Amino acid sequence: MLKQIIFISICVLFALVIESGAMKPIIIVHGGAGDISESRIQGKFDGVKVAVRAGYEKLMNGGSALDSVEAAVVSMELDENFNAGYGSVLNLNGEVEMEASIMWGQDLISGAVTLIKEFQHPISIARKVLTDTPHSFLGGNGAKLFALEKGFQQVPPESLISESAKEALNDFLNKGDDQRTEIGRKDEGGVGTVGAVAIDADGHIAVATSTGGINGKMVGRIGDTPLIGGGTYADDNVGGISTTGHGESILKYCLAHTIIKLMEGGLDADTATRQAVNGMTARLNNTAGAITLSKNGDVGIHFSSKRMAWAYVKNDKVYYGIEHDQTLEEPL
Repeated sequence: MLKQIIFISICVLFALVIESGAMKPIIIVHGGAGDISESRIQGKFDGVKVAVRAGYEKLMNGGSALDSVEAAVVSMELDENFNAGYGSVLNLNGEVEMEASIMWGQDLISGAVTLIKEFQHPISIARKVLTDTPHSFLGGNGAKLFALEKGFQQVPPESLISESAKEALNDFLNKGDDQRTEIGRKDEGGVGTVGAVAIDADGHIAVATSTGGINGKMVGRIGDTPLIGGGTYADDNVGGISTTGHGESILKYCLAHTIIKLMEGGLDADTATRQAVNGMTARLNNTAGAITLSKNGDVGIHFSSKRMAWAYVKNDKVYYGIEHDQTLEEPL
């Protein structure tokens, strides 16, 4: 009799767990917003789909949302179609200076780095700041010393520079300020900041964003990407956002946190994203884009630029796009 009672109790408990419903894991990524040319669309599509699958694989193998967004961004930091890691745009001295941030929505902890020059994956260093320090943000030589202490391998600075990045800087130096865009070469559509937002089976939300910044920027310039509330925000009670676009405008408008506050006030993910991005553009006359997940897994995608590459996995399908009002899909 006791065994029967125990067995029934276990069955009831299991049924309650199933009914309560563990969150179905979701991940969404972006590959940058801007004047992306036709010639670059396929590379963007290929890159975001590889990245979103890399992040989703982590979720399906029991990884956390932090594992997922880091894996997705690491994938894009290796791809010269994106302005992050290899292929980052160059400053006025012809150097790569990268930055990244990552945030964990359960307790609002974050890690960020800036002015990274000799490492392949700024996002992974940012995660170590989150997990292994009492701080939220390290920059310059301090970030370098920390990365070395944690075992990250330095790479030759020139190994991070693509031919496209060199050409973009030359164009800027020869043609002037009209080339100073978030995405690199204006005539070619250039490359773009990358980001990812994920929800894991426990309902925890994480966001990661990484970039090389703006082509032809001043040495030491810091944009929105490493700033919590600008380029990145995650809160398990509301949702998560990663942004891309004109960095100075995004940081002035606190775009990621503005979207969070609109959702907190009752707007759905898509409406909040659209309203905040359009509001920033109307106020500051520069473009941006954002990807959003609500705590319930609702998706928000909007950009005021010409194009923004994005992809997400939900219900065993990959959805992706780059044009306004475009959603393509394929099997996972």
